[in-house]
Amino acid sequence: MTRSTIAGGALVTVLVLLALAAGHRALEQDVDPAAATSPAITPSTAAAVEDEAQAHPGFLYGRITTDAGTTYEGRLRWGGDQEAFWGDYFNGEKDENPWVAHVPPQRLPKERHSIGIFGFEIAHRERPIDLGRLFMARFGDIARIEARGRDVRVTLKSGTVFDLDRLEASDFDDGVRVWDGRRGVVDLHGGVERAIAGEIGAGGRIRTIELLPTAWLGGAPDQLHGTVRTRQGGFTGFVQWDREECVGTDELDGHTADGDLGLRFDTIRSIARRSRDSSLVTLLDGREIVLSDTREVGHGNRGIYVDDRRYGRVLISWDAFERVDFSPGGSGPAYGDFPPGRPLTGRVTTRAGRRLAGQLVYDLDESETTETLDAPSQGVDYTIPFGRIASILPQRARVTLQSGEELQLERTGDLGEGNAGMLIFVDGRERPEYVPWTDVEQVDFEL
Repeated sequence: MTRSTIAGGALVTVLVLLALAAGHRALEQDVDPAAATSPAITPSTAAAVEDEAQAHPGFLYGRITTDAGTTYEGRLRWGGDQEAFWGDYFNGEKDENPWVAHVPPQRLPKERHSIGIFGFEIAHRERPIDLGRLFMARFGDIARIEARGRDVRVTLKSGTVFDLDRLEASDFDDGVRVWDGRRGVVDLHGGVERAIAGEIGAGGRIRTIELLPTAWLGGAPDQLHGTVRTRQGGFTGFVQWDREECVGTDELDGHTADGDLGLRFDTIRSIARRSRDSSLVTLLDGREIVLSDTREVGHGNRGIYVDDRRYGRVLISWDAFERVDFSPGGSGPAYGDFPPGRPLTGRVTTRAGRRLAGQLVYDLDESETTETLDAPSQGVDYTIPFGRIASILPQRARVTLQSGEELQLERTGDLGEGNAGMLIFVDGRERPEYVPWTDVEQVDFEL
């Protein structure tokens, strides 16, 4: 770093006051004071700038265009204080399920509903299971998001397009905070309901979001990283406490004997569950503080996400959580570290001994390697990209990863009776084969 000397006492005073004001605003807006100004880049500082850029490639970055045609570009954070990294997930509800058309209606799976009185079943009826599907994709797998009337269109890097219902619980409705280098920190909104209610952010309503490789961010905050310990072992990676707090400038809130207290995560060494409603927090300076709160450090905690490289992402429930030890982890994966998804291919072996090989659609839903299998085990919910899975034994709820590790999961979620079955597009056949989930003995995926 070089330091310049500026002559003129009055000018120096004005600049100092402006810098202090910018630093104060930056602290209020989740950005390091160093990032509140944009120093000129000279040949002597080019290497330092390159190092700085490489230090923060994991942050979301993109170009947003509003309905008014205004363009913003910079670091992004959904909802202002939620998803911030390429490994985070964008969620919504799909408008329709196109794979259902490949299955004869009479073969679609059904669920049984009992009618009883005083504990005795007097009748039952069957009806088709719900074949509507939610959408989940890592931001690193997405190329573009755009508003289209009552739909939100998401285009993946692979070119696959999904239309989501804009009126349902889509992350698009939460809006985006953008750190624009020219206009400062601006909140933008995308939801139709917010537009009707007049709750539009300072920058207007979102029309399109183009996701781009992360550019130089200056003093972006540190990403939380550590090891979360549970009864079934430890999970190491980037951490999101209570599904939300994920950078050092975020705060852990709770009650102490002396009143309410908020602690920045970059001052915390570890958090250990002390009881159902309290935790022991150890700070970097060695102090220990007992925080009690049913929301963040008690049973109201919604869970702790860990991006563990072995599995993808896990969500650890408060009941399974024992402690987290924070450690330096650098920045998460960059946008370019998420290659476009490929079609799922492999072989399905039926319980009758048939073997069908070709392109696969799992649960009449997932058809690409970047899509995920979701199932729990002992209070830990696993979200595993299919590209990391070698095989599945449905009747045993056993999943073998490409690494060779075996996971014994529970027969629920994508491994439960609500699974709608498999489509296999066998080469040379006009129509795909459909195998109900109850008839699947084993699924083997190809790399």
